[in-house]
Amino acid sequence: MPDGVATQVDCGSKLFLALPDDVLALVSTYLRPLDLCALALCCRGLRAAVASSEKAWLAQCRRLGPPAHALPLWREGVRSYRALCRFLAAVAPLLGVWVHQNPELGNVVSVLWGFLSVVGVRIIPQELGPLGLDAGPLLWAPVFEILADADGAPSCFFLHGRGDHGEDCLYPGSVQSIDPSCNILLLEVDVRHKDPALPPGTLHLPCSQIFSAVSDRKDPTLGRKLRWSDSSNTISSPSAAPPSPPSIPFSRLPFSDRRRLLDQVAGRVRLEIPLDLATAPLFDRSPPCDDAKLLARRWSELVNMHKQISGGRIDRKAAELAPGLIEHAATTNGDVISHHQITVSGKRKALVSVAAYLRDGFKQFMSRSNSSKVAGLISRNGNSWASAQKKHAQLHQFLMSGDAVGLSLRATHMRLTAYRAWPDMHDNWFALYKLPMQVPSACHEHAGLWAGTFGWPPGQPSEDKPGKALFFLLLSYEEVEGRPLLIATKILEGTHYVLHPNGSAMFIAKLDETSSDAFPWETDSEPLQVEVEQSYSGEGIASGYGFRYPGSKPGSLFVLQNGLLAFVWKESRSVLTLQRIDLQELLKRGERVPMLPPVANFSYLTKSYSNVFAGILSNSNCSY
Repeated sequence: MPDGVATQVDCGSKLFLALPDDVLALVSTYLRPLDLCALALCCRGLRAAVASSEKAWLAQCRRLGPPAHALPLWREGVRSYRALCRFLAAVAPLLGVWVHQNPELGNVVSVLWGFLSVVGVRIIPQELGPLGLDAGPLLWAPVFEILADADGAPSCFFLHGRGDHGEDCLYPGSVQSIDPSCNILLLEVDVRHKDPALPPGTLHLPCSQIFSAVSDRKDPTLGRKLRWSDSSNTISSPSAAPPSPPSIPFSRLPFSDRRRLLDQVAGRVRLEIPLDLATAPLFDRSPPCDDAKLLARRWSELVNMHKQISGGRIDRKAAELAPGLIEHAATTNGDVISHHQITVSGKRKALVSVAAYLRDGFKQFMSRSNSSKVAGLISRNGNSWASAQKKHAQLHQFLMSGDAVGLSLRATHMRLTAYRAWPDMHDNWFALYKLPMQVPSACHEHAGLWAGTFGWPPGQPSEDKPGKALFFLLLSYEEVEGRPLLIATKILEGTHYVLHPNGSAMFIAKLDETSSDAFPWETDSEPLQVEVEQSYSGEGIASGYGFRYPGSKPGSLFVLQNGLLAFVWKESRSVLTLQRIDLQELLKRGERVPMLPPVANFSYLTKSYSNVFAGILSNSNCSY
């Protein structure tokens, strides 16, 4: 490089570094975290400036969407704002609404910010009183949470669930990975080798979770080479680790093995927590509650607890000898394995026996509950059950792939088909599916999450039923055969017994066809006159060919002046009144209720048409 060019570059770099820290922070507000990392790779001076600038990383934290007032409090729990940004960028893809097909009344899990954490809570199917959502609390139950450690790594995972005696329990585990474009959340059992102790102060940035796009076209491996160190404020390339034997994915195990392994591991890592910790809030509640100190203390205790128990990992060899796993295990020739027969040389035999026991239990379970499905599996596309079994991994092979086992959460991206915004779901995966939600805009002003009840005026109780079932609908825009449509997909139904399938369209409005029908203002009570801004023709859900295939009947969608939407079935004159909701704000002033056992609390796979939470709500002292 000529001397003149080198002098100009050096002068430009010095001028940039001579800028005040506030100016660097202002510049960083126009950059993404990955852009800030790329800037740090330009030269040593910029690397030191970016690594040491608290204000620049604070600006990045604000871009990621957590409550602005909480950031200074969260900073006290981590080493730096850079570490805080690492956590926020890693878990931000989890925020939103996650669903599952079962139970048919609705399985809606909302993931929101906690305190140095993200918290997943389930919305409970319920009825509303006369005052509706404005006064009655929204009922919810905790599902899981991911907390940041002092380095900003999203390493502390806790699954929530009910214990054997109805007490609130925590089930610690690890976060396996979080894909930036994740659309499916999987609860799994993770088997891994015990990692050697890392040098103190070293932070491994999982670029697939945080700064994945750093691996640009010029160097697609760059993102995998980066390692940040808070102690030295440097970026270095990690030394090559010795290759490890290929591990067997948890998803390759048969459903019976996955189900029982999750239950057994959850039972082994269960933590009964003190009452004050169990009743502490999981996130900021609405004023006048001031939960900052309670949230900080709870976060600190949970992180320390997670560290003391090694992240909820148990020794694989000890797990093999657990009485719950081998008490009734039988060998292939029917002999019962005695505890005294299990020696150091016979541990592999014990693993094979455990796998055989789990497979036998699955056969009995399936023969009792769903024999027709088993018959379908025995002969599919001309393949026998034996050939289908070859596609699955053996349980003992899975367990032998590591030294320690534990619960894990994996957020990944898969190609999923969908029908009218509702994804097609696997019926034997312990999973939650992210609901694609359109952002409201000038062209899609009604897109988003809405809630409401049947009847007009809104919230008016009937003589035979004081409460009204709460419905959650996802409104999205689609174009079908050149016609713009507004589709309202049901994701929650507050009845005692389901009326319509989960994920079905409650109504479809034709946005290019104005309705000539009049709104049914006539009621038995005092009339509530609201100006109608617009009306569209459409079709509302009705009885069809059985439960799974509903029909439709003509109706009209009315856009009211006060921000409400009302769909009216033309024949029955039934009115479904909707209002746009801020789910996070509703949860902040909602009410917590008891939850299901841990694995079912995460993903309820049993087909159900009734409210599985009815027993919990009847034992709860909440008014709704």
